Amino acid sequence: LQEVYVGKETMCTVDGLHFNSTYSARVKAFNKSGVSPYSKTLVLQTSEDTQSEEQTLPFPVPLERSQLRRMSPFSSTLNLQPSFSGRSYFELRSSAHQLSLHSSLQSLNSAVAWFSFDPSSAHADIIFSNDNLTVTCNSYDDRVVLGKTGFSKGLHYWELSIDRYDNHPDPAFGVARIDVLKDAMLGKDDKAWAMYVDNNRSWFMHNNSHTNRTEGGITKGATVGVLLDLTRRTLTFSINEDQQGPVAFENLEGLFFPAVSLNRNVQV
Repeated sequence: LQEVYVGKETMCTVDGLHFNSTYSARVKAFNKSGVSPYSKTLVLQTSEDTQSEEQTLPFPVPLERSQLRRMSPFSSTLNLQPSFSGRSYFELRSSAHQLSLHSSLQSLNSAVAWFSFDPSSAHADIIFSNDNLTVTCNSYDDRVVLGKTGFSKGLHYWELSIDRYDNHPDPAFGVARIDVLKDAMLGKDDKAWAMYVDNNRSWFMHNNSHTNRTEGGITKGATVGVLLDLTRRTLTFSINEDQQGPVAFENLEGLFFPAVSLNRNVQV
C-alpha cells in the first residue's frame, strides 16, 4: 500500500505509474467528526507502451483503458470523492510495480503530460474541434475552458496557438482550480491566475486584481506560452517565445489545470 495524497483537494495527480500495469485505488474522508469507511477498491489499468496520447484516470470509475503519449513513467489525475465534507485520503496499490512518487518531469527538455481541452468541465458556449485540441466560443462574452490534466507538482510548460483573432478581443491564458467561474474572464475570481492580452498589451489578473501592464500583444498566428513551476511555485508567461512581463504569480500551491477564456472572436 502507498499513500499518495492527503488534503482538501478533490483531485490529485499521481506520478511514476508504469505502462501495462494494474493499480487498485480507494479513498476515505476525515474531519473533526471522525473518519469515514474506505470506498470500494477499484482497479485501474494503464495502457501498453505506445506513442499515443497520455492516460488520465478519473476516480472512482469503472475499469478504463486509454493510451499514453511520450511518458514512461507517466502521471495520472484521479478525482477523489470523499464520503463527507472534510479532507480526502487516497491510497494506491500496485499489483506489479512499486509506485514512485517522484516527479517524472525534471526539466523543460523532459517529456511532459499531453492534454487536450475538457468538454465535461467547460462552459456550454465553448465549441470544440480537432479532437478537443482547438476551441472557440458561441458567445461574445468571455467563457472558460480547462485542460483535462491537472498538475500539483513538477515543472510544466505548454503553448497555445492563436488560430483566429478578430476585432481585438482580450483572451486570457493561465491556470485555474477545477471549480473556477466558467462565465467570466479567467482571473476574475480567486480560482484562476491568468494573463489577458489584446493586440497591444497584456495584464496579469487574479481575484479581479489587474497588475503589471506590459507592452506587446497578440495577432493571428501568435503563440502564448505558459510555464507553471510548482517546485518554485511560480507562473510565467511568454508571447512568441519571449517572456511577457516579470514572473506573474508566486506562492502557488495545490492542483492547477491549464485554462483559457475566450469569446467568438478568438480561436485557440
